Amino acid sequence: MTEHLGEMQAQALAMMALAAMPVAVDAEVIALEGGEDPAFGTVRWRTLFCADKTQTQGMVLGVAEFGPSGTLLPHRHGAAEIYFGLTGAGTVTIDGTAHRLTPGVALYIPGEAQHDTVAGPDGLRFLYVFPRDRFSEIDYRFTAEG
Repeated sequence: MTEHLGEMQAQALAMMALAAMPVAVDAEVIALEGGEDPAFGTVRWRTLFCADKTQTQGMVLGVAEFGPSGTLLPHRHGAAEIYFGLTGAGTVTIDGTAHRLTPGVALYIPGEAQHDTVAGPDGLRFLYVFPRDRFSEIDYRFTAEG
């Protein structure tokens, strides 16, 4: 029994050491997801860091991509989120206030804040970050149209 506990502790320590190692991901080799579910809008994304896909923990990081006038429909989730503009331009509305998102602009979205995104005529790309281990832990709740 003691030997088995020692093995389990060694495995746990090995996993913690792996999670603490640097991880590099090339966004160009990560497949795009989304775009097919009308509940989300037309947004597509690449999840770069996520405990389901990489030896990382504590953060999810990805790139959202929108074609011209693309959308991410109004929604909320318990986790706070950060957007950082990469290319193009768009409008992110957070709890009724519109914010312009362009390259180099960062937006903090509080947990439970209703937000949506509409890309400009040239499309939009931005980084998104959640303080969670896995993208699947984000509880997207889309606002029903009234």
